[in-house]
Amino acid sequence: MLRRKLKRSQPAWLSRDVWRRRVVFWAGAGVTGLVSVAFAYAADQAQSLFHLVSSQAFWIPLILTPLGFMLCAHLARTVFPGSAGSGIQHAIAACEMTDEASRNKLLSLRVAFGKILLTLVGIASGGSIGREGPTVQVGAAIMLKVGQIGGADRARGLILAGSAAGISAAFNAPLAGIVFAIEEMSRSFETKTSGLVLSAVILAGLVSLGLVGNYNYFGQASGHVVGLQGWVMVGLCGVFGGLFGALFGRLMLWSTQTIRRWTSEMTLVRTLVIAGSCGLVVALIGLASGGITFGTGYEHARLALEGEILPWYFGPAKFIATLLSSISGIPGGIFAPSLAVGTGLGSLFALALGGTAGIAALLGMTGYFAGVVQAPITAFVIILEMTGNNSDVIPIMCASVLGYGVSSLIMPQSLYHGLAASLMHKNLTETTLRN
Repeated sequence: MLRRKLKRSQPAWLSRDVWRRRVVFWAGAGVTGLVSVAFAYAADQAQSLFHLVSSQAFWIPLILTPLGFMLCAHLARTVFPGSAGSGIQHAIAACEMTDEASRNKLLSLRVAFGKILLTLVGIASGGSIGREGPTVQVGAAIMLKVGQIGGADRARGLILAGSAAGISAAFNAPLAGIVFAIEEMSRSFETKTSGLVLSAVILAGLVSLGLVGNYNYFGQASGHVVGLQGWVMVGLCGVFGGLFGALFGRLMLWSTQTIRRWTSEMTLVRTLVIAGSCGLVVALIGLASGGITFGTGYEHARLALEGEILPWYFGPAKFIATLLSSISGIPGGIFAPSLAVGTGLGSLFALALGGTAGIAALLGMTGYFAGVVQAPITAFVIILEMTGNNSDVIPIMCASVLGYGVSSLIMPQSLYHGLAASLMHKNLTETTLRN
């Protein structure tokens, strides 16, 4: 009797069940970090493989890219349903779902495996896609499974924690991971969730730090915002970045919805037609641009930040290649390609106004990225962490807020939340038909 009373009166933090759930959760955060680092390394190797194969003959992308897109789109529909697209909208939609079966369709370990595999195939095929958005879905899937193993019933908190951990490890940007969970994933923050998110970000970040060291994702940008010319650059990059970011979002939402309706009949044939056509145009753009639009765009974005003026056509060409890759039905993110498009936009202004190329690329990246994701705090925090720029904090913040403001005027609903709403509507329709 006395033993039962003591057991009931002991503090919650001494409970064996509480500690078991914590250990399982911490292990899941560590696994998320490990998978994120391995995914990043594999993505780099996949891009190198594409460049190696395509260098053998100029016509190879004309065959490889369409076939790769068709394969990825087909497998994403049949073998790994729920893996197509960026992955961030899947995590957002899963946060809002109350039915466990519906959440598992978007965030199972099977989907996570397919997401990684098909994203790598897409990159190896020359797609203008990134692995950062997919890492969010993978992290959320891992943490959700961990919660089920550990007996936790806070699915929303686990999804937020996994998403934040994925961003933290993917970019080596822990603050951005936390802000991303608050601003983009949930648009609100519950006190009881903050500990989950913070601990997941720390543990995933520690794994990444231990494996690849402390580094700036894009290195240090050259130049600073100085005088009237510098602030004119801030305004131009913010306004036009927001304008083109909103244009990308509107085109992607409209195209995705139109394609979904068109492929509802003759699903297999029409899915392959869309994927193959998008892949062929992406290959043609890549060949016409000398190969600079293939892949994530990381190398050219880094060169731009270091002070190299990119060709005037890089931004527009990368914009179209990224849009086509995103609507083709293959898994793949838009984070890295969007950052690359933004550096192209900044290079255009540097070319026209004679400004410093590095800071112009940085401001263009900020304005355009904030316009695409419509999450201004996430945009400037992630870019500050990725570039280690502590001298131009206020100009970067201004470009981000301007980009967001212009974009939200043109596109009231953000891209990821619009895509998530479409996923939830599709899930509701399928559930209604089954019942």
